[in-house]
Amino acid sequence: MRPLLVRLHRWFGLATAGFLCLAGLTGAVIAWDHELDEALNPSYFHGRTPGQPLPATELATRLEAADPRVQVTYLPLSTDPGETLVVRVQPRLDPQTGRRYELDFNEVSLDPVTGAIQGRRQWGAPSLARLNLIPFLYQLHYTLFLPTKVGINFGAWTMGVVGIVWLADGLIAIVLAFPSLKSWRKSFAFRVRRGGYALTFDLHRSGGAWLWGLLTVVAFTSISMNLSRPVVEPVVSLFSTLTPSPFFQHADGKPLTQDELAASRTRIVAAAADAARREGLSAPPGALLFMPAAGTYGVGLFEPGNDHGGVGLGNPWLVMDARTGKLLGAQVPGRGSAGDVFLQAQFPLHSGRIVGLPGRIAISFTGLAVAILSVTGLLIWLKKARARRRAAKAPSKTVRSRERTTG
Repeated sequence: MRPLLVRLHRWFGLATAGFLCLAGLTGAVIAWDHELDEALNPSYFHGRTPGQPLPATELATRLEAADPRVQVTYLPLSTDPGETLVVRVQPRLDPQTGRRYELDFNEVSLDPVTGAIQGRRQWGAPSLARLNLIPFLYQLHYTLFLPTKVGINFGAWTMGVVGIVWLADGLIAIVLAFPSLKSWRKSFAFRVRRGGYALTFDLHRSGGAWLWGLLTVVAFTSISMNLSRPVVEPVVSLFSTLTPSPFFQHADGKPLTQDELAASRTRIVAAAADAARREGLSAPPGALLFMPAAGTYGVGLFEPGNDHGGVGLGNPWLVMDARTGKLLGAQVPGRGSAGDVFLQAQFPLHSGRIVGLPGRIAISFTGLAVAILSVTGLLIWLKKARARRRAAKAPSKTVRSRERTTG
């Protein structure tokens, strides 16, 4: 049995090493994506003008009036003192051609006091420029920049399958790391003084043993997030009833005109505050997510500065009819069936945010460890492959030597 497990571990590891090394390194960085992005691009995130900020809804209206090509789709409703208001946009339909305008940006940084544009960028563009670096790494981590064709998200499927192989390989690895009860101390040890191959081997075996629990959580949540709708949700629904996502709700009315859209934001904020109170939620409206195709708004509920979720399962969201302000559904962390809560926990677990700062530190360290395990596994395979080739050549040399002696 053990020889079979060794072969499976070898081939599973080789098949996923490149993907996991890339995912580990990018994951270690994007655990701090907001902090690093701000440190790299202070002029994009720090407001230039001191004074009282204008209402976010007014800033969005001014932006759309100044550039009729854009439509604000994600709008934070407040900013931390001294920071810009960073909004997401999409192109509008050109009334002359019936096609969307072409934009080379999807995110705009606004001075919250004057409404002046401080910067634009295409979030997630494949670029190593300082302004684009962190979004690029984030997109690379989750999609590999693979396309979506014929309804198939190849990036999600690739990383989901890699996660399945990685999870299976991790179970095999922990069995191989503890061949007997007597050797458990050796399986946790690092022969630092020996160095060389002995240390490389221990970094791979013992490093994996020490971090096995964290590695398993990251692998499992990678599967859950990448293959959620096609695989995980159907499986979970066999054991627990799942509540349909409110984000797939559609309004019944006609699409909003530009004037109606500008007026709707303020109305939706007020309606969301009332709806939150009825739902027993104390956090105020913190951001608006406009979904034009559905004619709805998603309203994130959080205190200023807590837009990334902090500790726990994240922030509550309400989904509302953009025209009427009617509450269509709510996604509240911790509420719902056991299956609902299980799915809600996947991203907070994967990112470490479920336990706040310590979790993010642990996930960043785990990402580096994944890269080290991938590299050390490849080095071990190369050394053993060379040894096998030398062993295969040795008998033929012996035969030729004997032939020369007897000849």
